[in-house]
Amino acid sequence: MKLLLILLLWALLLVLCWPLALLILIAWPFLWLLSIPFRIVGVVMGALLALVKALLFLPARLLGQK
Repeated sequence: MKLLLILLLWALLLVLCWPLALLILIAWPFLWLLSIPFRIVGVVMGALLALVKALLFLPARLLGQK
């Protein structure tokens, strides 16, 4: 469903302003490649925060709190 909506929006943009639609079509893969390092950093930061949370709540879990 999301893909269909994106395709319809792009087709509407193609009708209204075709140079911009073609620029988006060409630039999208490069923008996706540039976003990969930020996604990796986001995953690593999420894992680090989960580790810190687990370490902080470890004494309470050991004492029987849930």
